[in-house]
Amino acid sequence: MRKLRRATLRKFLYTIVFLILLGLAVLFVLRMYAEELTEMALVPDVEFTEQAALEDNAYQDPAMWFSRPGKGVNDPARWQPAISDGEDDPFAPANPNATASATATATPTTAASASASADTASETGVNARAQAVSADGADTDTPQFAVFFIHPTSFLDNDAWNAPLDDEESQTRARLMVRGMASAFNRASEIWVPRYRQATYGAFLTDAPEAGRALDAAYADIDAAFDFFIDSIPADMPIVLAGHSQGGYHVVRLLTDKLKGTDLMDRVAVAYPVGMPISTKTDLPALGLPACAAAQQAGCVASWASFAEPADPGQYLRLYNRTPGIDGQSREGSPILCFNPLTGTVNGEAGADRNLGTLVPEDDLASGELVPGSVPARCDPDTGILLIGNPPKLGQYVLPGNNYHVYDIPLFWRNLQDDVVNRVRQWQPKTAS
Repeated sequence: MRKLRRATLRKFLYTIVFLILLGLAVLFVLRMYAEELTEMALVPDVEFTEQAALEDNAYQDPAMWFSRPGKGVNDPARWQPAISDGEDDPFAPANPNATASATATATPTTAASASASADTASETGVNARAQAVSADGADTDTPQFAVFFIHPTSFLDNDAWNAPLDDEESQTRARLMVRGMASAFNRASEIWVPRYRQATYGAFLTDAPEAGRALDAAYADIDAAFDFFIDSIPADMPIVLAGHSQGGYHVVRLLTDKLKGTDLMDRVAVAYPVGMPISTKTDLPALGLPACAAAQQAGCVASWASFAEPADPGQYLRLYNRTPGIDGQSREGSPILCFNPLTGTVNGEAGADRNLGTLVPEDDLASGELVPGSVPARCDPDTGILLIGNPPKLGQYVLPGNNYHVYDIPLFWRNLQDDVVNRVRQWQPKTAS
């Protein structure tokens, strides 16, 4: 009996050792081939199917917009998150041995998490610079301006290159993204956020011709939505273009393909193609606007890509380097535009005390609040990425390499809210000579 017990114990221990070794082998494969496995999982292996063009008047339908005038309290872009009362610190660092100074660099929110009810929005304790936002999103100290915001990729399937407009999961996810990102522009007179047949996430992980066709198809919808936006707003109202990730890509295309060299470009107070790497050598000169080099500058471009430390932007830089610039030349090794939302300048550095409020989610991802003084930011001169200090604990939305791409806007929500208003104030219409 004793021998039988020893044999059983040995088998049990062998099994445990085998499972441990198997787990280590799986982790090794995942680490060594993470990019390849990601591409296999997300890049469609189906043929590209040409989409039928939308009806000429498609964007006259309010249902084609997540946000636009007339949506009322259900407009996700009009959400104003509450300010943290400071009783509970949601910024515990991921590293338990982090120092007190590291604690100040902790947690931002997921862009897809902020969906608190507009009825519970509060501005108690807002920094003195903040303005009270009225029911229609305007305030008495803010100039009139209109925002055209393009949401990021919310379609993750690999069985199609473009998302159908009736895909419930991607549309729900997109609405949450609008609430967490476009709401930073809620002091605008008008906010317009179109629904569109976005390219799937995998289109950004491959240089296959189908990926380019998917992005072209998505842009065709954006182009039509922008035409309706322009026809709907006052002819003398300044414009703010903003988008994140795929939305940033389409902002760049609007600048280069539709606005550059036209009178409409003169109305652009600022463009925010956030999360879209822009080469200062091969891309920026083709946009028709300079970089936002000063905090009080209008008619400029601001973009950044957020990474916690230690940062590993290898995959990000490889994708950037292998993609030609807007001018058709190689971008490999060229500097990336890095705008610092805490300083309002390019290539700047600022401590967490300059952060007016990071948008942070509740555990159930159903509500969120603004926490000031939490996340620093500095542009890395070697890579052009924006470093935010120690990695916060945010769960499944952090990308490999400490890439906080999903949180680019929520990290600096309140600073961006101020930045856009300051730049619109500096905007001046061009007068006829």
